[in-house]
Amino acid sequence: MERAMTVEERIRKAEDIYNRRNGIAYSRSKPKEKKEKLKKGTVKKLFMQIFVCLSIYIVFYAVTNREHIFSEEFRNEVNTFFTEKTNISQMYLNAKSYIQNKINGKEENTNAEQDTTAEGGETEEQKDTSENTTQEVQETKENKEENIGGAVEETKKEQVKQENKEEEKKELSEEEQMKKDAEDIKSRISFIKPIEGRISSTFGWRNPTTSTVPKYHTGLDIAANEGTVIKSATDGKVIMASSQGDYGNHYQIQLDDIVIVYAHCKKLYLKEGDTVKQGQEIAEVGSTGNSTGPHLHFEIRKGSEKIDPQLILDF
Repeated sequence: MERAMTVEERIRKAEDIYNRRNGIAYSRSKPKEKKEKLKKGTVKKLFMQIFVCLSIYIVFYAVTNREHIFSEEFRNEVNTFFTEKTNISQMYLNAKSYIQNKINGKEENTNAEQDTTAEGGETEEQKDTSENTTQEVQETKENKEENIGGAVEETKKEQVKQENKEEEKKELSEEEQMKKDAEDIKSRISFIKPIEGRISSTFGWRNPTTSTVPKYHTGLDIAANEGTVIKSATDGKVIMASSQGDYGNHYQIQLDDIVIVYAHCKKLYLKEGDTVKQGQEIAEVGSTGNSTGPHLHFEIRKGSEKIDPQLILDF
């Protein structure tokens, strides 16, 4: 009697009959091959989709940039690129030879390293000599640095000395120039003393006891009693009569290129624009402006330079 077939066996038999009729070689023992075929089919479909997308993109790019792609310049560039076969082949040969040379050079280097390692490297004597040479080089560098530092200090000292000499020369030249200017003024203009009195402060640098008094004095201070009459030392014209500033009540009287200042006066007799004669009474001694007591500030100017009055007059 025939054995009764189970449901699974009936299904398998039906599948075998179906596959035979359709010419499909079906095997239950090889499910992996079926999966691989399915994978290959999906990969092919994926590549086909990518190719279609690329082709669509190329067509779109060509349509949007048709003016450039179909221009004569672009066609000429393409033609020149494909016609220059010799250059491309030469480039290929050059690249090939370059790669070969690199490979050969690496092999030579590796062989040389192997030879040195086989020989055993440096000996102890060579190491000692190399250490000694490095020490000597370091010592020489230190000595050079010390010498350089000393040289720098010496050069700085020389520069300071040179600057001091230049300043002394400038001071001497200013003094000499002032003396020349005083001699020029004396040769052209006659002076008389504006007042009789005691010299309370000379021309030049000084050490004042009051902070408001300037250290560099541009004139000559002649102490006298308040109200003492001041006379004009020269002829001239009043170019300023003012009561403003540190000079207090003061004059500027000009003669040629010379200006004479009379400052700290109590009272002024003249006004701007008046003509003055030598010995004429022009003001009274006072203590106006930046002053510590009654005196006359007597100042002589030639252009922008201040001249020591004692180089022109004997007080």
